[in-house]
Amino acid sequence: MYKKILVALDGSQLSEAILPYARLLADKLKLDLELIHVISTDLATPTSAAGQVRYQEVMAMENEKGRAYLEKIAASFAPAAKIQCSIAPGSPAEVIVDKAAADRQTLIAMTTHGRSGIDRWLIGSVADKVLHGAANPLLLVRAGETVAAGGIAAWQRMIVPLDGSPLAERVIPHAKELAQALGLEIVLMRVFGVPTPAFAEDYGPYVEELWTQLEDEAEKYLAEQKQQLLAQGLTNVATVATAGFPAEKIIDAAREHKDAVVAMSTHGRSGMNRFVMGSVTDRVVRHGGDPVLIIRAQE
Repeated sequence: MYKKILVALDGSQLSEAILPYARLLADKLKLDLELIHVISTDLATPTSAAGQVRYQEVMAMENEKGRAYLEKIAASFAPAAKIQCSIAPGSPAEVIVDKAAADRQTLIAMTTHGRSGIDRWLIGSVADKVLHGAANPLLLVRAGETVAAGGIAAWQRMIVPLDGSPLAERVIPHAKELAQALGLEIVLMRVFGVPTPAFAEDYGPYVEELWTQLEDEAEKYLAEQKQQLLAQGLTNVATVATAGFPAEKIIDAAREHKDAVVAMSTHGRSGMNRFVMGSVTDRVVRHGGDPVLIIRAQE
């Protein structure tokens, strides 16, 4: 499913929080790696001859410094890893998106914090632009104040939120492949909507009946999805049907399990309030503390 991991690094320790996860996936999935460092060129290009000469000198210095940095990072991977180091000028998000777009089987991997380049671009905003602009699968890791860039990450469970739509289900093949390769438990999750006070007032005594119906439908749907995965050879699949606000419940579920990763699609709808999975993904990325694997579900 993936051929290569494109690892975006901006020279900061916070951006290097992605490295343990890149090592995990490269090792277990036998993937090639491309480490990319973008030299931001958001500053206006000088118009005078002297200014242009100085500008070229600064860019050459940044290029040399960036390549030395990436080569140092590459040395931290296993000797057998196939690693390419790339330095590119431009707008960071655009360069990352365009680089990955050359092969749809490239997985982009980056953190949601950090800073770098001549004008210290925020990788948080870059990650947000990549999230909304890339068609490739994307692994986002929130970097905390304490960064552990060494070693290799360990995942035990994969939380897979589903809302009943075919678009949301596009994540399932990705989750299945990763679960098999990494020996993960898959937790299929369906969050059904919370009725508003006005809705409850309109339906009066029927609210409880409708509530039970929603829960039964969610459990039946998850049981069908679980059965399909078991038939495909997976052996460790659990299901969770719960009422509440989707992003909040997904974040809570991930926090309850040690070493969890959330895998979800960026489109879909669900429940009586038909939440847009894209907005839920945004909230999970922004407010959750666990890694999030995001699959772009095309119509």
